[in-house]
Amino acid sequence: MGTEVGQIAFTRADRIRYRQKVRRCLDVFALMLDDFGFDAERPMTGLEIELNLVDAEAEPAMRNEEILANLGDPMFQTELGQFNLELNARPRLIEGTGFADYERDLGASLGRVEDRAVKADASVILIGILPTLTARHLVVDNISLNERYRVLNDQIVAARGEDIEMDIRGVERLHTQTDSIAPEAACTSIQLHLQVAPDNFASYWNASQAIAGIQVAIGANSPYLYERHLWAETRVAVFEQATDTRPDELKAQGVRPRVWFGERWITSIFDLFEENVRYFPPLLPICEDEDPAEVLHRGGVPRLSELRLHNGTVYRWNRPVYDIMNGRPHLRVENRVLPAGPTVVDMLANAAFYFGLARELAEADWPIWSQLTFSAAEENFHSAARRGIDATVYWPRLGEVRVTDLVLDVLLPKAAVGLDRFGVAPSERDRLLGVIEQRCRLRRNGAVWQARTVRAAEHNLGLARPAALHRMLQRYGELQRTNEPVHTWPIE
Repeated sequence: MGTEVGQIAFTRADRIRYRQKVRRCLDVFALMLDDFGFDAERPMTGLEIELNLVDAEAEPAMRNEEILANLGDPMFQTELGQFNLELNARPRLIEGTGFADYERDLGASLGRVEDRAVKADASVILIGILPTLTARHLVVDNISLNERYRVLNDQIVAARGEDIEMDIRGVERLHTQTDSIAPEAACTSIQLHLQVAPDNFASYWNASQAIAGIQVAIGANSPYLYERHLWAETRVAVFEQATDTRPDELKAQGVRPRVWFGERWITSIFDLFEENVRYFPPLLPICEDEDPAEVLHRGGVPRLSELRLHNGTVYRWNRPVYDIMNGRPHLRVENRVLPAGPTVVDMLANAAFYFGLARELAEADWPIWSQLTFSAAEENFHSAARRGIDATVYWPRLGEVRVTDLVLDVLLPKAAVGLDRFGVAPSERDRLLGVIEQRCRLRRNGAVWQARTVRAAEHNLGLARPAALHRMLQRYGELQRTNEPVHTWPIE
């Protein structure tokens, strides 16, 4: 969820004051990590899901404000594009039947928003990138009306000083330029939140980085953009390029991108916040009146608003989060690597695999990050985004291995043990991990289904690519509403 922004223009004095305030927040955060009582006894989880809106012709529907106004539900909010919405599920424990509770609540919430969407002549689609998006949809006029997005767009474009180039080479090639960050709106994801104790944060973040490529490979669901067949998870390339504040000269100098995998394993959550402050200039230099040191001195809980706002403009694939709930501060890993969809059960299977595997690896006696180089983890991530479920990755003691074999032979059993540590009911554990197992055995995820369905429409029905994409997306929407996992979907 984003911070509301009311200020349009920022002065030099604003930026100086903000930089000073961010550094003061960072100092206070370091003190808190030493001896403050963070909420960590029973780790909560959370889900944020970004949604797409389409009309009856499977075209993007720019109607999020109308649908939100009619919905009146605080669980939903706008996202970057007028054809986007975001659903924030209520945080909960996953022990027992927690996943079944998620499934029931998500189904009810999606049912409510679908009802309001239908009244606005639209429908909801859970997918990594709408395959019917074209350059005429992803323009600045279609950014959501919330001022936060307009200001963020202006700041990123101003920081770059020139048009943003996107060059994605996959099955086909897309090479284009844009004068706004609107193409980022194409990227719709599910974000998985896992609350962790300060002492354990580094282990969970490192584990999450180590498995990011595996998650992307088996969950890929974004093969098309601008009518081109690109990567299995094209969303990764689009997000990295559409918000890049660096012109070519700064790239050549090694300046870090704001969408960032990172460059090293960490020993503390402080490492990540400190890197964010050290490497990235502010985009939204908005200050609040709180003196965090004074609040801490009085025994209160500092909001650290400036540090949190700055952290929200550095788009790590696994982001550190400091937050306050019911008056108590806590820390979370926000896992951002996965696309939305195809169904609720598919997304919860992805979540179960992540939560279980992250816990088992984070608590292992011999940490995976002591055996896997950081550069290998990053290479796995981008290789998986390109090739999806057909990817080959590097894994310690196995070398180069097909990702499906790695999951079936090594990682699924570890994920099961991790879910047992959370106290997940065996029936829920087996049901959701069984979805991942079958997806790997059949080698069919959302990206595979989309590509095969489009190819069948082109070859068997003689449809041109635009018509094939529209036909595929309409069928995708019908099958999504059955909540049957994507590996069971027929290719027609």
